[in-house]
Amino acid sequence: MFYEVLPAKVFRKSPKLSDGILTYSSEEKLQPGTIVEIPLGKSTTFGVIYQKADENSIDFKVKPITSVLYPEPLPIHLVKAMVWLSEYYLVPLPQVVSLFLPNTLSKKHKIKTPDTCSEIKDLDIPLNSAQKAALLKLKSIKNSTKLLHGVTGSGKTNIYLKLATEAFKNGQSTILLVPEISLTSQLVQVFSQTFTDNVVLIHSKQTDKTRRDTWEKILADDQPKIVIGPRSAIFAPLKNLGLIIIDEAHESTYFQDQAPKYSALRLASFIAKTAKISCLLGTATPLISDYCLAKKSDSLVEIKEKAKPEIVKTSVKIVDFKDREIFGKNRYFSTPLLEQIEENLKNGYQTLIYHNRRGSAPLTICEHCGWQALCPNCLLPLTLHTDLYKLVCHTCGFRDKVPVSCPSCKHPDILHKGFGTKMLESELRRLFKNAKIARFDADNDKDSSLDKLYEDVKTGNFDIIIGTQTVARGLDLPHLATVGVVQADSGLSLPDYSSEERTFHLLTQVLGRIGRGHIKKATAIIQTYQPDSLAIKCAITGDYEAFYNYLIEKRKKTHFPPFFYIAKVSVVFKTEKTTLSKIKKVYQDLRAKERIFLSAPTPAFHEHTTSGYTWQIIIKSTNRQAILDAISSLDSYAELRFVIDPPSLLN
Repeated sequence: MFYEVLPAKVFRKSPKLSDGILTYSSEEKLQPGTIVEIPLGKSTTFGVIYQKADENSIDFKVKPITSVLYPEPLPIHLVKAMVWLSEYYLVPLPQVVSLFLPNTLSKKHKIKTPDTCSEIKDLDIPLNSAQKAALLKLKSIKNSTKLLHGVTGSGKTNIYLKLATEAFKNGQSTILLVPEISLTSQLVQVFSQTFTDNVVLIHSKQTDKTRRDTWEKILADDQPKIVIGPRSAIFAPLKNLGLIIIDEAHESTYFQDQAPKYSALRLASFIAKTAKISCLLGTATPLISDYCLAKKSDSLVEIKEKAKPEIVKTSVKIVDFKDREIFGKNRYFSTPLLEQIEENLKNGYQTLIYHNRRGSAPLTICEHCGWQALCPNCLLPLTLHTDLYKLVCHTCGFRDKVPVSCPSCKHPDILHKGFGTKMLESELRRLFKNAKIARFDADNDKDSSLDKLYEDVKTGNFDIIIGTQTVARGLDLPHLATVGVVQADSGLSLPDYSSEERTFHLLTQVLGRIGRGHIKKATAIIQTYQPDSLAIKCAITGDYEAFYNYLIEKRKKTHFPPFFYIAKVSVVFKTEKTTLSKIKKVYQDLRAKERIFLSAPTPAFHEHTTSGYTWQIIIKSTNRQAILDAISSLDSYAELRFVIDPPSLLN
């Protein structure tokens, strides 16, 4: 018998988009999804049986399959998803297949019979009238993908629990995707109360062996499970998958920005449609495109009230950063914010300080001649980290010593301008010497991460919490009385079509951290240079509809999603001259294509990196296939890079 096999290894130095399915023979009957070892050139690799091959069309010598690795095949929805993802994002099939398999598959490894536990605690999951109505509407929607738009604190988690419980009782598993590893602990605790030992955690910080063992147990197990994890948890080989839930579905982390580039939301939607199950996108701030699509397809369910009565009185104050009198006591923290922190410390309440920029100071310049400390690889400003006393590039990781005088004019007047979370931490420790302070951002090590210290944060062991967007997402902090946003408009100046949307999302999320506990009064203080920004105003008032109406009209006028599909193609070479020459050729080739609109060739946001110079072209079209056809026609450009449906044009 002959079989079409999906190889897990790229078999050409410069793989073409057309590279993919290979044909092999086997004396035993194999099911689609069976993982096998196959000869490939002078070596062997792993592969997945796709389907039986048409013997009449084979007029070449066929090599036999070396061995079968596992008796249990992958579920068919994953096999179909491999081919779909390759075609949808124009990724060579071997790169896609490797996503679906553990890094350390071994033909000598034997699967142990899993210890199954199908019992769950039949706990009462309370739903108020709004949640019950939302649940009924979700069940009535015929489309497989549904959007649950619930305001912060509306109790979306209880709806997740209810749906997962119903699936479990029917012998079906649930995949619950979360945007960050740091959020898994909280959800694992909640789901474990009902599903006990049936909760399985998957994430990238686990060792390869742990991830492989977990994957193999899932593959061999027929009992329903609750799989929780970030983006890669969607690849869990559950045979009886009955539900996919994507929490905080607006988050950009659901898009993998390294090759192969894809959206976990789109992949989950395809899997749900293929398996004829539901895919639920849950969020308080839906992506504009998802909200528009859900409205058009009648797949939108909204909860506009909080699960618990609004006992906590929340006041929001906007502070104009341009009014320097109100910053008379400190250059970073306004007087109202400092007074609120002091009051919280006296009353034993927590304060959350949010700023989406890490490090100490993002700009180092010479006051005398204007010299600026730039990364020699990326030509981007180096960020001062005072704890390391180093200048660090947040793009490539380059580090340099802090100059005591200007390397250009030798003048000693070196200034460090701007501020990040480390600078804010230092300043708060100076101002509030007896306060317990914790900072959470990308510079944390394993022992000081939010995931590690979550219980201490939740129980109020820290008086002041400082962080980037890590602390804005989904955390339930009952002792939190005040949120201080140090500079709310820091992301608005970025030259990207999604800048306002991201600012609105982050502000809404961080403001949603207050008013959740037993504290009678909650306060939010928003410091900004742009107090009239609609994104900031709508986030403060919680008016998603107004923001949506504003931004959807803007997207329509500027030809961005959801009205146009977009893609970004770029080239990278060591010299700027070669880069310009090549991008101009790509542009000329693309101009001949129909049904697409092109931007002029322009430098990328990160124009110069360790790889060289990057220039790009943005492709737009009302027809997605037209974009795919245009990019496919550039197959001869081995150095071409591209991203289809990018959530941002800056990466």
